[in-house]
Amino acid sequence: MTPDGVLAPRYRALSVGLVALVMLVAFEAMAVATAMPVVARELGGMHLYNLAFSATLAAGVIATVLGGRWSDRSGPMTPIATGVAGFVAGLLIAGLAPTMEIFVAGRFVQGLGGGLIQVALYVFVARVYPPELHPKVFALFSAAWVVPSMVGPSIAGLVVENTDWRWIFLGVSLIVVPASLLLWRGGGGQATGGGGGAQPAPGIGRKLVWATLTAVAAALIQYGSALQLAGVPLLLAGVVLLAVALPRLLPAGSLRAARGLPTAPVLRGLAFGALMAAEVLIPLMLINERHLTPTGAGVVLTIGALGWSAGSWIMGRGRIGNLTALRGGALMIAAGIALVSLVLIDSVPVAVAYVAMAISGLGIGALHPTVSVLLLEMSARGEEGRNSAAVGVGESVFTVVAVAVTGALFTATGETYLVGFAFTVGLALLAAFVAPRFAQPGKTGTLEASES
Repeated sequence: MTPDGVLAPRYRALSVGLVALVMLVAFEAMAVATAMPVVARELGGMHLYNLAFSATLAAGVIATVLGGRWSDRSGPMTPIATGVAGFVAGLLIAGLAPTMEIFVAGRFVQGLGGGLIQVALYVFVARVYPPELHPKVFALFSAAWVVPSMVGPSIAGLVVENTDWRWIFLGVSLIVVPASLLLWRGGGGQATGGGGGAQPAPGIGRKLVWATLTAVAAALIQYGSALQLAGVPLLLAGVVLLAVALPRLLPAGSLRAARGLPTAPVLRGLAFGALMAAEVLIPLMLINERHLTPTGAGVVLTIGALGWSAGSWIMGRGRIGNLTALRGGALMIAAGIALVSLVLIDSVPVAVAYVAMAISGLGIGALHPTVSVLLLEMSARGEEGRNSAAVGVGESVFTVVAVAVTGALFTATGETYLVGFAFTVGLALLAAFVAPRFAQPGKTGTLEASES
């Protein structure tokens, strides 16, 4: 029998609701970066500029751990509803904030809501859609980021210039709830209820403590790296704290890339962290060294987002093996970053940067959803949330560290772009090296993990 597609009548409203919710979260994430300089200046809070981003990240790590355990025990709909409420509350607090301190508090609440939504959506997919549709659903999630990546910064710029930055937050809050209701009416009730055969989760209280310490460590690393020499004590404190707390949140053997599930957080963290760290330097290089406008430099990142969507769509067709997608995707990320570094040479056309980001985008588009699909296949019912949370935490923390180290290397070497790019290429190559430890060659859509 040919299975229904994700837009077949029985799944159509559900899929549209999922995409709408992901698009709104993505739009807010893309738009806020454009508005932040104006927000900080108007509220007199430039000294809290970095904290406005760190607060969201820290809250997201905590909420990811909580949402994973909560979804396993009671089903994903309650965490999603709570996450939507928290996300909307954070938007309202930020949009109405009279001071930068209150704005940062709103961003923290947003992070809590967004973290709950993100991990619960993975469990939702596992509970409602049949396994053969998982690649297509994750391809839809990737596609849902494309439009916000293309228009989010532009719309935010128009809002800031012609009305008030507050409408970026208040406007999104008005349409998040209808999208969530569409998700429920489309069949969200099918996802209620806890896992059937999973063992009871260990004490959530201890996990939240370690999650909080991990979030604090990540924030210290990010903030300390931005302060250069003065931030070294904060950076070292963050590294020590992270070394103690992070292993408590990941599957046993993750940091040594043990075969199978434990490698998932490391693999996706290395690949995603490499690309995100490179994307911090790429616009700066294009503007300062090749004299592109901010809009022109932004188009390069937009092409990367389009490549991500294309890669996910290709994987959704189910014709590429898992190991090929994982190792090949990581190698494409490395190749794209290496290629974009050639644009530092004046005789190399700027168009090379567009080609390079398309290659890297295709790579992460193949790797990212493949990890998600295999993760759900490896997870027993009732463990999807716990395992998805571990991958989410690993991805977030590895990305923060990658961005922090890349920035520190860039600054310490007198703003030498090649050093930063070389580091991110190394991370992507390391991801390609560990990829076979997560999945061995086999039929598309299967996982063959062997013992160490």
